[in-house]
Amino acid sequence: MSNRLSQENSPYLLQHADNPVDWYPWGDEALEKASREDKPIFLSIGYSACHWCHVMAHESFEDQKTATLMNDYFVNIKVDREERPDLDSIYMSAVVAMTGQGGWPMSVFLTPDGLPFYGGTYFPPVQRYNMPSFRDVLLSVHRVWDEDRQQLLQSSQKIADYIRQNSEVASSKSDLNPKALEQAAFALGQSYDWKFGGWGSAPKFPQPMAIEFLLRRAACGDSFARDVSIHALQAMSKGGMYDVVGGGFARYSTDNYWLVPHFEKMLYDNAQLALAYLHGYLLTGIDRFRLICEETLDFILRELTHPQGGFYSSLDADSEGEEGKYYVWTPEEVRLIVQDPEDVAFLTAAYDITAAGNFDGATVLQRVLDDATLADRFNLQTEQISERLSKLHKRLLRARERRIRPSTDDKVLVSWNALALTAFAEAARYLRRSDYLEAARRNAAFLLEELYSGGRLKRSWRAGQARHSAYLEDYAGLVLGLLALYQTDHDTRWYQAADQLAEEMVAHFRDTGKGFFDTRDDHDKLITRPKDLQDNAIPSGNALAVGALLRLAAYQGNGEYRQVVEESLAFVQGAAVRYPTAFGRWLCEFDFAASPVQEVAILGDISDSRTQTLVRTVWSTYRPNIVHSAASLPLPEGAPPLLQDRPLVDGKPAAYVCRNFVCLKPVTEPGELASLLEVSSGPSNVDDTGDA
Repeated sequence: MSNRLSQENSPYLLQHADNPVDWYPWGDEALEKASREDKPIFLSIGYSACHWCHVMAHESFEDQKTATLMNDYFVNIKVDREERPDLDSIYMSAVVAMTGQGGWPMSVFLTPDGLPFYGGTYFPPVQRYNMPSFRDVLLSVHRVWDEDRQQLLQSSQKIADYIRQNSEVASSKSDLNPKALEQAAFALGQSYDWKFGGWGSAPKFPQPMAIEFLLRRAACGDSFARDVSIHALQAMSKGGMYDVVGGGFARYSTDNYWLVPHFEKMLYDNAQLALAYLHGYLLTGIDRFRLICEETLDFILRELTHPQGGFYSSLDADSEGEEGKYYVWTPEEVRLIVQDPEDVAFLTAAYDITAAGNFDGATVLQRVLDDATLADRFNLQTEQISERLSKLHKRLLRARERRIRPSTDDKVLVSWNALALTAFAEAARYLRRSDYLEAARRNAAFLLEELYSGGRLKRSWRAGQARHSAYLEDYAGLVLGLLALYQTDHDTRWYQAADQLAEEMVAHFRDTGKGFFDTRDDHDKLITRPKDLQDNAIPSGNALAVGALLRLAAYQGNGEYRQVVEESLAFVQGAAVRYPTAFGRWLCEFDFAASPVQEVAILGDISDSRTQTLVRTVWSTYRPNIVHSAASLPLPEGAPPLLQDRPLVDGKPAAYVCRNFVCLKPVTEPGELASLLEVSSGPSNVDDTGDA
């Protein structure tokens, strides 16, 4: 018999709908039951693509004896962390405070009031890994609840007080100091792994926000930042964590070498990394970076896109009950698929495909020979290598698509979609890809039509249903995504929607003088109102809000928005310098705030080739600190103030450039515009022909 999760919409919760555990979703019904029956709550938080979540579910939650203990002694609540990041943030802080580490599945025991008193992550079904069995944990917690509740309640109060204090502020307030950007970039360089690339040791995460910050510094002439960012992008581009066959990145590398990934593929990783590789290409002209950007976005279009235009959340790590089975290869499979002996030898040499393999008797594809070495060994020109590999990858992809795919978490989350919207909009603009522009338009329209109604944004959508009140990261991320699309598409609809969402964000999320809360002012009452300032796998809501208001302030000349930005940046500046990998998106926005932002307004018939040439000049190279708008005359209703009162010049399309609160003389020729923009970030790497 199904439990209450059968009425939910999350794929993760639905996976547990037939467990013998009497699961409840988070809500008043479960909390009131715990209070009425005087039982503690067992809260389990995870997500659909989480391998160890599946393991614990199979070992414990599908086991009748374990379920009986859970049902007899606890009120059991299951939460999808991707739908409820507020609960995940609060109770992850508790688990880290209690155990020194966190992760998923998260297992937390609460009082009926929601106060945490014991927790951990994965618990095995029997005692092993120096861990107690989950049944022993259940029995121990039950015994303490019955026999020593007063001590338990005192402990829960201390933990709750710690969580509240920890969410108040990330750092002491200090005046903004642009020198801090240099210090943060230097700190990232000092802690960088020059041998294998990236930061930290296994498990090694890709850190796209730190790379983006370094690319920004490189665009300003910082050669050290340039070297670090290029090395990081090159290290990940060889394969392993990057799927050379189908495009896209796995969540992280289980080793230091970017070789064996944790195979789940998340929308947010791929959106951010596609953008980092796009910017790396624009800065350096390295064509491999452009290819990875396009292959990653093509993967999203092929495997993570709903017919209506929303982007799905993730692909599971497992297929047929085995982690990574969908992605690995044996020599026999390669011979059967490729057939031509010379091509087999070429592919085998490129990736060292052996009988022993590098992962459970099979091979995760990662380049071991560079283009020059392959060309020399197979008597080819170096420029032929990429094309030949690409053809062979397509053969492998066609064969792989006949395998049993990992399951898809097909819910659509606003903040993750907003990251992808930004990536598609920018790639369409720089790479002249009309298909990317169409994907961005459809995605933006979908989010506004399906998840926004009556002045309220929802967090999650699936199967025609929008659920859960949106969070700060949803509002702020969508503002940024819409503005990115507006700069590509020049449809005032996107700007107007961004402006409206920003007004609502400031009205309902602001913590005056201290940035923003993660939840709306009318959100469910929890043990604390969370404010997570650090960037994690996705940017923090506060960092995104700063970015959104910075850009709108430039479009509108809005001093109030600028004041909110400076207050927020002042609180995290010190922590961002000390811990730059935890504040990468903040550092990007700090760089924007501290830089001489250029505001570029182009007036002229949008269909006129002269207008389009001026627009292409703006985006002919990597320009991270430009706010751009273009429109035909008369101006459409709701056009940003940046466009107001700017006529054509002698009947010709004209570009108006302002910098540091000073507006320069309008120009009509692309060469003149390029001179005004003071290009200093390297060569133009964008083909001026194309169909976007």
